[in-house]
Amino acid sequence: MTLHAQRADASHLDQIAPLFDAYRGFYKQPSNLAQSRAFIAERIAQGESAIFLALDDNGDALGFVQLYPTFSSIDAHRTWLLSDLFTAPAVRERGVGRLLMNAARDFALSTGAKGLVLETATDNVGAQRLYESLGYVRDTGYYTYCLDLTRG
Repeated sequence: MTLHAQRADASHLDQIAPLFDAYRGFYKQPSNLAQSRAFIAERIAQGESAIFLALDDNGDALGFVQLYPTFSSIDAHRTWLLSDLFTAPAVRERGVGRLLMNAARDFALSTGAKGLVLETATDNVGAQRLYESLGYVRDTGYYTYCLDLTRG
């Protein structure tokens, strides 16, 4: 099986939406394909993210990575938040995640970014191994805090 990564646009919505919905399910969110499709459609239409698909020889989408632009005031540079990485369970351990991570790195380099940052669940050991094999280093110098604005 030959794989390649391609930047997604609106014509890829029907390929991305089920993968994004499955990604959300991985993080214990209820399935909602319409919501997933609408969310991705808005990100693409507004130019708010960069999404890359892993495609096989038949053009079937096997995974995706989504990046959001951000900036570091300390470094005075652009960075990219690697927010979402997902590969279809049937093709895990076949290089899809590595392909997508490399596409993300190449894209970030092409934009002059200083780096990529990501977060993952503490129990997502498989993804952690992939990240570390690609040179990502776990940050031990900062804590991440979140403020949930949906709770009254």
